[in-house]
Amino acid sequence: MKKLRTFLLLTAALSLAASSAYAQTATSSAAAGTSASPPTPPTIASTVDREISLVEKEVVEAAEAMPENKFDFSPEKLNISGSDYKGVRTFGQQLKHVAASNYLIWSPITGEKAPDTVNDGKGPDNMTAKADIIKYLKDSFVFGHKAVATLNVSNLVQPITSSSGRPTTRLFLATFALAHAFDHYGQIVEYLRMNGIVPPASRGQ
Repeated sequence: MKKLRTFLLLTAALSLAASSAYAQTATSSAAAGTSASPPTPPTIASTVDREISLVEKEVVEAAEAMPENKFDFSPEKLNISGSDYKGVRTFGQQLKHVAASNYLIWSPITGEKAPDTVNDGKGPDNMTAKADIIKYLKDSFVFGHKAVATLNVSNLVQPITSSSGRPTTRLFLATFALAHAFDHYGQIVEYLRMNGIVPPASRGQ
């Protein structure tokens, strides 16, 4: 009987200790959860900015993957039987067109003037070096990030005028530039593969 009483007392003591430890742990966890900063909710600007980062990464990495001596390549040079690539842009011209178009499409969002080098969406005619073209491309995306940072609920669909003089909205311009860049990324990818280069975004898949 005495042993039974001792056993019950010991069990009760252990249970009490465990309960106390659990309560302290729960309290600490709750306190930690309260002090932790909640994640910043996405905004219109941050959402579009993320999309810019996605296409920027793929286009820039594709540009960097092409050797400089192939920046003047176009499918026309392959003389593929039954094809019609006459007059299509070279690889470098594709990149300059994406960059110049980025400037033209995004500039009305803030009203900031696009650089004179846009050349009706062609980019600088005398720019042929790989490093210069890639810098021009990267700078155009910097311009885009800056533009979409100004987007908010009140100005998103406010009527404005595009660079071509057409009525539009900031929402349309912000997203159309992305669609346009992805369109040309699809063409750029084919240029890489025609030269035996796997696009960086497709490697390891």
